[in-house]
Amino acid sequence: MPHPGNISVNVGAQNFASLIQEGKFYIDKTYFIKEWWEHGSDVTQITRPRRFGKTLNLSMVECFFSNAYEGRSDLFEGLSIWNDKKYRSLQGTYPVIFLSLASVKTGKIESIKFAVKMIIRNVFDNFRYIMQSDLFNENDRNYYDSVTHQMPDEIAFSAISNLCIYLKKYFGKNVIILLDEYDTPMQEAHLAGSWSEAVDFFRSIFSDAFKTNRHLHRGLITGITRISRESIFSGLNHPEVITTTSSAYATAFGFTESEVFHALDAAGLGQEKQGVKHWYDGFTFGNVPDIYNPWSIANFINNHGEYDSYWADSSSNDLIDSLIRQSSPEVKINMETLLQGKAFEAEIDEQLVFHQLAENENAIWSLLLATGYLQIEKVVRKGRLLKKIYTLRLTNLEVESMFAKMIDGWFHHEETTYNNFIKALLLDDVDSMNEFMNKIALQSFSSFDTAKNASKGDDPERFYHGFVLGLMVGLEDRFTITSNRESGFGRYDVMLEPMDFERDYAYIIEFKVRKPREEKDLEETLSNALAQIETKQYAASLTAKGIPGRRIRKYGFAFEGRKVLIGC
Repeated sequence: MPHPGNISVNVGAQNFASLIQEGKFYIDKTYFIKEWWEHGSDVTQITRPRRFGKTLNLSMVECFFSNAYEGRSDLFEGLSIWNDKKYRSLQGTYPVIFLSLASVKTGKIESIKFAVKMIIRNVFDNFRYIMQSDLFNENDRNYYDSVTHQMPDEIAFSAISNLCIYLKKYFGKNVIILLDEYDTPMQEAHLAGSWSEAVDFFRSIFSDAFKTNRHLHRGLITGITRISRESIFSGLNHPEVITTTSSAYATAFGFTESEVFHALDAAGLGQEKQGVKHWYDGFTFGNVPDIYNPWSIANFINNHGEYDSYWADSSSNDLIDSLIRQSSPEVKINMETLLQGKAFEAEIDEQLVFHQLAENENAIWSLLLATGYLQIEKVVRKGRLLKKIYTLRLTNLEVESMFAKMIDGWFHHEETTYNNFIKALLLDDVDSMNEFMNKIALQSFSSFDTAKNASKGDDPERFYHGFVLGLMVGLEDRFTITSNRESGFGRYDVMLEPMDFERDYAYIIEFKVRKPREEKDLEETLSNALAQIETKQYAASLTAKGIPGRRIRKYGFAFEGRKVLIGC
């Protein structure tokens, strides 16, 4: 570790050899090499959130085992792996294929295929020199030349396993295959609607490379999510799958608290330890708590102790944004709970089936957990079948900031209208509320997919509930915003409890969607909503806190399609 205040940080470094040669900031994770090697699994799949050192660790493994780095003891001297003399003899002794799908940022199936074929062709180019050997004949060379970005799918499917045959023949040893960010194109395909085609394509490649490949010595696969084995890894028998809840390799990806605090001391930022913990702590892998994402820590040090949402803002959150935006009101209500710093309970299935994300709320929480936005507070077993129920909360302040920005962004294109609606609410200007709410409903509802919820037979009130709840996020500095909670003799829809009782009123909001067989018009629907607030005595919890009735405003929101009628 450099002397205090003299850390040279290469933010986002992914090439292990360059990092070591340049003497940049590096926390020793080489013990992972020994841990992985001695686990003994033929194929290991490890999932970690983005920016947690997956690519750097795979680059480290490549530098250690690849015969392209034979004799490069200088890369490992002084690091933990070099203390074990047995492992020194393994350095630079295997042919290694390194594939990364991180650059495949397109969801169109033809573009995915083109990008992947280019990656495979580049790997072949790295080993083209072996074709000069007398070990290979003209047929071998002709096949080798046929691996291009224009090759048919059938050649692409078997290209990696065939390359392993050539490497075994040339070097006399089976091959180590490293596959990084395997799920990046799958997430893009899901967003673009080409999931099924992408699954078929990658299933064929992965099966040939990792299952039927007799010349594979070890395989190591990394990604953010554990995509259902039935979807993409059905060809693999029993790969060892290490997720964020697994105990193996718990400290190999990300920084432990002691590593972070030591780095802060070395950078002359030791006085910021508690602030860094508040902003960036919160990840738990296996049974090891207090794991930090390297991206935020490296940026924090590089920016001389400036706090910011480095990790949360470091790449696109389109998938997360799309899922929450189009989700049921129950998901949005739980997001409200999370943004208030509270926890909620859910079932988690770490094997994600992407086509279920739009229909299965628990799949959304599973994805948010895998991607690092949620942390597990505790796990209990409930019911006769002893189902695992997870208590989840947002990982840290950085993640909370990201989600607050995301929700604000839903209404950014109508910022003036949004602000006017909130102003009208606080001024009890019902006419303006109706005008602005109808405008918002007309222009914004198209960005919230109600069809998925309606197809499940959900009550439309739940959709409007979630929509209006999103509008209220901007008031969280002045009000405690709760929804669907018990008060009096029922459960109110939304309640705004002021933090300053002298300045602000309290608000109770009830939503009703018109039922044509029971209500002749929206006016009657509105009347029923207001009547329910009174008959169910929703104001009881507010009056119990000493808020007088004259300081409580009660609103009904009546909906029919995109028509809204608000009254009090």
